[in-house]
Amino acid sequence: MKVLLDESLPRALRRELESHDVVTVPELGWAGKDNGELLQLASAEFDIFVTADQGLQYQQNLAGYDIAVVTLAAKTNRLEDLRALVPRLLAVLAEAKPGEVVTLAG
Repeated sequence: MKVLLDESLPRALRRELESHDVVTVPELGWAGKDNGELLQLASAEFDIFVTADQGLQYQQNLAGYDIAVVTLAAKTNRLEDLRALVPRLLAVLAEAKPGEVVTLAG
């Protein structure tokens, strides 16, 4: 799976997802883009977009994009807090389908 990590997540999270091809929004020079433009760009190149933006699914019609979206809702966006969600995230990455929205809370 080709995975795009949002700029709201620590870059170090990619090491937890080694079995996937992971790129971050800042690495692509897409930091600061609005969500609609970001999703349009991402859907052309990636299978899954992982974010901590819990309002994204209410701000955008995600079914209109050819990409799955996974929202991580941990205590903070620090890697130490996000690690608890990684096993479930890996399971979702293996099965996610375009247009699907999944929220993982922990």
